[in-house]
Amino acid sequence: MKHLHPWDLSRRRMRGALAIILGAVLLAAALPRASHAAESLAQASPYATVTLVADVDSVAPGRSFRIGLRQKLAPHWHSYWKNPGDAGVAPTLTLTLPEGAVASAIAWPGPDAIAVGPVRNFGYENEVVLPVTVTVPRTAAPGDTFSIRANAEWLVCEKKCVPESGAFRLDLPVAPTAAPVGGDVAAAFAATDARTPTPSPWIIEIAEEGADLVLAASGDGLSADRIKSAFFYPVEGGVIDHAAPQRLEIAEGRLRLAIEKAPDFDARASRAGVLAIVDGEGRTRWLETEPAPVAAASTPAPSDSLPLWQAALFAFLGGMILNLMPCVFPVLAIKAASLARLSGGDLREARLSGAFYTFGVLVAFVSLAGVLLAMRAAGGAVGWGFQFQSPTFVAAMSWLLLAIALNLSGVYEIGLGVVGAGQGLAEKPGHVGSFFTGVLAVTVATPCTAPFMGAAIGVALTLPAPLCLALFAAMGLGLAAPFALLAVAPRLARLLPRPGVWMLRLRQAMAFPMYASAAWLVWVLGRQAGDAGVAIGLAGGLLVGFGAWTYGIAQQGAGRGLFSRGLAAAAAVGLVALLPQLGGAQAPHAEAATAAGAEPFTNARLAALRREGRPVFVNLTAAWCITCLVNERMALSTAAVKEAFATRGVAYLKGDWTSHDPEITAFLRSFERDGVPFYAYYPAGAREPVVLPAVLTEAAVVSEVEGSVLN
Repeated sequence: MKHLHPWDLSRRRMRGALAIILGAVLLAAALPRASHAAESLAQASPYATVTLVADVDSVAPGRSFRIGLRQKLAPHWHSYWKNPGDAGVAPTLTLTLPEGAVASAIAWPGPDAIAVGPVRNFGYENEVVLPVTVTVPRTAAPGDTFSIRANAEWLVCEKKCVPESGAFRLDLPVAPTAAPVGGDVAAAFAATDARTPTPSPWIIEIAEEGADLVLAASGDGLSADRIKSAFFYPVEGGVIDHAAPQRLEIAEGRLRLAIEKAPDFDARASRAGVLAIVDGEGRTRWLETEPAPVAAASTPAPSDSLPLWQAALFAFLGGMILNLMPCVFPVLAIKAASLARLSGGDLREARLSGAFYTFGVLVAFVSLAGVLLAMRAAGGAVGWGFQFQSPTFVAAMSWLLLAIALNLSGVYEIGLGVVGAGQGLAEKPGHVGSFFTGVLAVTVATPCTAPFMGAAIGVALTLPAPLCLALFAAMGLGLAAPFALLAVAPRLARLLPRPGVWMLRLRQAMAFPMYASAAWLVWVLGRQAGDAGVAIGLAGGLLVGFGAWTYGIAQQGAGRGLFSRGLAAAAAVGLVALLPQLGGAQAPHAEAATAAGAEPFTNARLAALRREGRPVFVNLTAAWCITCLVNERMALSTAAVKEAFATRGVAYLKGDWTSHDPEITAFLRSFERDGVPFYAYYPAGAREPVVLPAVLTEAAVVSEVEGSVLN
């Protein structure tokens, strides 16, 4: 047996120990690891190593802390911001927290512009943390464990793109006081905090100038020696051409950044974003370009909203006054002819006719409330008159009013089988006709918001469904009250003139308000769907006229009745075929009306004007709202109002709600309003806005503007 020298034995033992140590190191490197309790196990790939991190090692009851998705990216690889730019997908983070805990949305760090060939992406390279604030419930007890589960998905790209995902877990001890984290996790949060966008110290406006969007900033510290470059990152796509160069001009106290619009530019997209400024030393800071909407700060607190009894009273009064609004005038024509027929007739028929008319109004109001409640439950933002924002509905209403006008003119007659269009009451005292006349009255009344109705509707849509339906029923009772009064006090019907030839002449004369209303709706259609919409509206009107004429021939027994009825049916089929074409009609470019020096309404422009301390008059209108048009012609476009605005330096903002506009809808909701017209006057400084009545007078506007200055 060979004996080993002690030196050889020692060397063998040393090699064995080294092998054990090396194996342990390799095993430790092969296993996922966490640096400490504040960082989860890693989801690693050749392109990115991702963990969930916290800025504390322990949490405290009732206190907030931050967690974040930490991405360490391989060289030349990148992930994405919330607006990824020309390509890419923003990361998503879904949290499961202990009961009672709440979490904020991701507070996105300022992005970098990353050019990849001809496109430009917005995102992050090297390392970033996407932070979320979590609040611990007060019921958490020291000694417990605060467990967070997270599922995340992200996309990493270089020359190719790789979608990745991971599940993460953090278990943080609950202690009387939170313990801040240290080490590289604290450094990662600090680096992210340095990228967090901050409110701009300058007044920033973004406006259209031809093919460009121009971002203009004014204030102290804006000079060429302090700012070397600037780049604007919009929070939404469809606003700018991401890959186009952004042209910077700086004069003392003013910055101008011209940016090409996106090829599919959407004028209604949010212009909020982040402005990245690089200073003379090469440091970048990110600034928010749009503050929170001012309207939200002016929203009445829930405790200030109308009491239920007052809302019901306002609803009833608003419904009554609706009878006098211009947009209800076509239905007043039907009522006038109907009331004339009641004169000298059976008083029992008068009572029943009034009762059925009232029932029709109530059914229509409650049905409309049901639709609004269903859309509210589905997350939609809707308002009074919302159906007139649909070109299809506007065209159908125009053709319906034209058909009624042709009937009043005697081109054809409607029997009880088709009085559902609302005209049967003008023909005979049929109760089905009375019912549907009430339905038609509500249908054409919705473009108007009578005084008192705006507040009542706003309150109604914030209440539980039964109370909301009750308030809408109160509006219906108000609208039906004058006609229903004849049913309650039939002696009033005896005051009407006796039947005679004048009734035929009245009926024929009442056709002309209908023709005018049909023509007005075609004009509204042009505002919504452009020239193509007008063409479709006129073509439909031609088919209505042809169908009514052939149907009238068939009723008179002249010619071949079956052939004439077939032609009328063919015209009806043509109308149905035209309606889908409106879906593809392009709306004209949205332009704010410039009457009386108005600017387009946006929350951003309102905020900018208020920061300047200027008084602001806000007018929210729609082409289908006759009251709005009357107010503008009689009150807002007069020389006295223009002079008052000019003298007091009042900025005039006008918002067009003819087609659906979520920004205007949200602004209306902030004042508990759901319809137009709507007028608000913001006095100079930080004073609260004043909501003006729905029916304006020149004196009221001038008095408000001049009175606010004196106060």
